[in-house]
Amino acid sequence: MTVDPALRSDRELLAEIAEGDRGALHELFTRHQPWLAARVRQRCSDPAIVAEVVNDTFLVVWDKPQKYAGQGEVAAWLWGIAIRTLLHRLRPRKSVLERLAGLRHEHEPSAEEAVLLAVEHSDVGRALGRLSPELIAVVQATVIDGLSTREAAALLGIPSGTVKSRMSRARTELREALL
Repeated sequence: MTVDPALRSDRELLAEIAEGDRGALHELFTRHQPWLAARVRQRCSDPAIVAEVVNDTFLVVWDKPQKYAGQGEVAAWLWGIAIRTLLHRLRPRKSVLERLAGLRHEHEPSAEEAVLLAVEHSDVGRALGRLSPELIAVVQATVIDGLSTREAAALLGIPSGTVKSRMSRARTELREALL
């Protein structure tokens, strides 16, 4: 197999990207996007998240090509960016309650904690306690943590449609328990 002498190496492309060459970025993207997307897809089945992760990876390359230390393969560096981007995207976010608790003094309960404590010992709390763990997980992810259906699905490792159906079932069971 002969290598085309006109074909620029990945390192040469990064040097040209550092000088603002969009064509070099396009060439690097065209060369690495297929395998990068395939590897990300092995870890995340949501095609929208896969596309965002791959695009964000090359956005980092465009913004910070100098971050490549010149050691190892450029492809390995790209994979490192992609996997960190994916993990950041899928990492469960702290609930609103946890984030707010970190901002206040420990001896003062926040308004949200007071409401949640009141709910816990009310009819609503007892009704929530009777839900199955699968339904509670969906309610917590979507209502308490404020995640979208797609984010909750990625967090829980289930399809978006399952999140919607479980949330519908949870609403029905809660409604019946509170009548």
